[in-house]
Amino acid sequence: MRKSPLSSTAALAAALLLSTSLAAPLAPLRAAPVAERTQPAPVSPQELVSKVDIPYEKFVLPNGLTTIVHTDRKAPVVAVTIYYKVGSKNEPRGHTGFAHLYEHLFFGGSANVPNFDVPLEAAGSTPTNGSTWYDRTNYVETVPTGALDLALFMESDRMGHLLPAVSQDKLDKQRGVVQNEKRQGDNQPYGLYDYYQADGLLPVGHPYRHSTIGSMADLDAATLTDVRTWFTDHYGPNNVVLVLSGDIDAATARPKVAKWFGDIPRGPDIAPVAAGPVTLPAPVSRDITDQVPVLRLTRNWTAPGLNDAETPALKVGMHILGGLASSRLDNELVRGREVAVSVTAYDQIFQQLSFLTMSMDVKPGVERATAEMAFDKVLADYLRDGPTEDEVRRAVTSLLSGEIGGLERVGGFSGKGATLAEGQVYSNDPAHYKTDLAAMAALTPASVKAALNKWLSRPVYALNVVPGARTESGDQMGGWGDEADHAAPPADPHAKVPALPAGPARTAPDVQPVAALTFPAIEHATLSNGIPVTLARRTAVPKLVMAIDFDAGYAADALDTPGTQGLMLSMLDQGTATRDATQIAEEQERLGADINIDGSVDASTVTLSALTDNLAPSLALTADLILHPAFKDSDFARVKAQAQAALAQAFSSPRDLASRTLNAELYGRHPYAQPADGLGNAESLAALTPAEMRAAHDEWLRPDLARIAVVGDVTMAQLRPLLEQAFGGWKAPGAPAPVKPLDAPLPAAKKGRIILIDRPNSPQSVIMAGRVLPITGRTPGEEPLALANDVLGGDFLSRLNLDIREDKGWSYGVSTGVAQPAGPSMLEISAPVQADRTGDTIRAVIADMRAFPAKQPVSDEELQRVTEGSIRAMPNQFETNAAVLYAIRKNARLHRPEDYYEQLAGKYRAIGADAIGKAAAQYLQPDGLTFVVVGDRKVVEPQLQGLDLPVEVREAPSGPEEE
Repeated sequence: MRKSPLSSTAALAAALLLSTSLAAPLAPLRAAPVAERTQPAPVSPQELVSKVDIPYEKFVLPNGLTTIVHTDRKAPVVAVTIYYKVGSKNEPRGHTGFAHLYEHLFFGGSANVPNFDVPLEAAGSTPTNGSTWYDRTNYVETVPTGALDLALFMESDRMGHLLPAVSQDKLDKQRGVVQNEKRQGDNQPYGLYDYYQADGLLPVGHPYRHSTIGSMADLDAATLTDVRTWFTDHYGPNNVVLVLSGDIDAATARPKVAKWFGDIPRGPDIAPVAAGPVTLPAPVSRDITDQVPVLRLTRNWTAPGLNDAETPALKVGMHILGGLASSRLDNELVRGREVAVSVTAYDQIFQQLSFLTMSMDVKPGVERATAEMAFDKVLADYLRDGPTEDEVRRAVTSLLSGEIGGLERVGGFSGKGATLAEGQVYSNDPAHYKTDLAAMAALTPASVKAALNKWLSRPVYALNVVPGARTESGDQMGGWGDEADHAAPPADPHAKVPALPAGPARTAPDVQPVAALTFPAIEHATLSNGIPVTLARRTAVPKLVMAIDFDAGYAADALDTPGTQGLMLSMLDQGTATRDATQIAEEQERLGADINIDGSVDASTVTLSALTDNLAPSLALTADLILHPAFKDSDFARVKAQAQAALAQAFSSPRDLASRTLNAELYGRHPYAQPADGLGNAESLAALTPAEMRAAHDEWLRPDLARIAVVGDVTMAQLRPLLEQAFGGWKAPGAPAPVKPLDAPLPAAKKGRIILIDRPNSPQSVIMAGRVLPITGRTPGEEPLALANDVLGGDFLSRLNLDIREDKGWSYGVSTGVAQPAGPSMLEISAPVQADRTGDTIRAVIADMRAFPAKQPVSDEELQRVTEGSIRAMPNQFETNAAVLYAIRKNARLHRPEDYYEQLAGKYRAIGADAIGKAAAQYLQPDGLTFVVVGDRKVVEPQLQGLDLPVEVREAPSGPEEE
């Protein structure tokens, strides 16, 4: 994937698209008794499959371009999804990483489009992105209907007229960006695992062995001639599937596609590769050391690809083993013997093979031999006994429920456009998803057991990550694997090649008028106990999403012990007066429901995603978790150990460590100084008790601090009685509701400074910087600041990202954001950069901020992009139920009017360059910034000299016992 920074508007879109023994609680918090078990509505897997349908029409141009059209008129947008049938599996020795490198080059402009992002983002496209994987390269944009011709013109120009614009300068810059993307992944805890997994499972030369991002050596050696040849050999229209989904029909689409793509000549057909699963001759065990907090044990095999008849059974079988919340591994190792803090198992499916993986993070203090014996016993018992009928049904129902939810989106990387494209590319059938879903619905315990025994009884590759010093570098990994035996003189990556003729001139079409945003109608009700209810009805899919927000959040820990709120919330689904954790998980799976309990700085939230047919029992289960948590000593000890392991993980993650440090430094003793992950600190987490959990529950989870918001396929007449039944008898206690001191004093303003946290052997430095602003998220009239942030670092075309990523190639992405909490806001800058450019990056950030607006006022192009471009993008931001729910909740939290987003277009149009510049001058200057750098001290510290900022050096905490 080639993008990472998000604008405040784009980040909004991303956030919108988003879419763990005491007596029972005191009597005032109790509702009417609930049944011992709620029974799901009689919705069978076959009935769920019948609800999944994406009608389409298909046509093929004479040059071989296949086009699929799906009509969905719910919003005035069209998703453009293009799949090229080339991925890393097609790369030969010495050219690893080429498909992904070309994905980046595709955005650098073509013969008639100087920059691919600028026109599309100005037209309101969101998202505009691309990604590469073993089997394909894809590009996605969802545009207003009036911008469809522009999107097709641009996609056709880079398909047919790209090479004249691919210069040595562009190649060098994108080579640097890709190499920093590789370093960013390698720098994470367990970041080298994927390299070792492929090396151990597959022989040298197998198309799935080398990584998609490739090796540093191959990227360094890539020449302009190489990349030209790669393009002409793979990117012809006959190797492409185009999907148009949304506000479009085939009759309209056909002439448009013929107009823009019809004159592109066919290219060579891509030769098939042999890339099936491999059986190891004998079991293999390998340990690697890494800067990680806990031992991770894994078991790995290859298996057949997505078109194999056994793949649905393997997918469901692995989901039962370690994907469900009630999985075999969870039940036996996390909640049963308590030898693991987390587990998972999955089938990572590709076109021609898949990777079967089961994994456990060993609980600190547990002997490795004990953990390994328990781990392997779960698999042996599972293969011997097979799954139960109930397990198969629960797994299939939960997977199908997720598929139905995915139908809300017409585009993006996982919407209906991608579903149809992948069916055509991988299976020559756009409706192949129906075959897969029907096969899953028809599975039996016997068929799942047979597939698992066939593939998991083969010799295993046990790959284990052991805490310790990292001894190898990702720079030397990801390539073919036999470079030492096939040494060749390195190519000159700057060898001179002749320029290519520009080709025929083509003119971009104008963007037609874009329909205004229509936010869904809002209905209101109040339960008998005073809880306000907000509903936005939407009927695109037979599901709904509900959030119950409590005015608490991690800031509430300012009145308690740090980590209290997060740990208390994690315990709500671990047992009630009538259910244990396994029963809670199983019931959700039978219902096709998902109950997520989490917090933010301002709110503690219980979110329910449910099938409309199963709403009543899903609500009853949700109410039981909120009203009747048991807080048993045994559950508490287990969940606390998991939280301590999560804290250790946070200390080992360079970004998490930087974020925790910056937050604490900026907010001091204010409630917002509480860590944003809700884990508190090592000392406070160790001291927490079950009694404190119950006290926090009684204090903060009460009806007079609650709000309910619902979006989806339900009417208020249906919803209100069910909510009343579930929550209406819940009474507030007599004591006044607590109030968080959000007006507490902040630390006195400080001069700029740098805190360097030494993390040896880091190929990248993570730079985070920030300052608390003299406003809150509820301060009215701050829209100019949001737009100024977009100009500076809030979107892909922002100044910081264009400078440090696109021009200098030092980072995979630089971004800024202005938080909008109920209390004091914060400006935050994030810049993961190659280690040897840490000081230069800080210098560049300061210079770019200081120049805005004094030396570089807002340009006309920037003004159009962040105002009119954002306005045009609005209809696409509210495509999903989760998106609308997020907006409703945010409006309530920030005390905005319900029609805020409908008013926003008018507000943006009234904001000129001067207002944006004024906001930048007031809020976005570098003076007083605190920089936190997590990186290798011996590499970084010398670079910080001459920045005229005091430097404080700290050691990185090694685990939860330190901070």
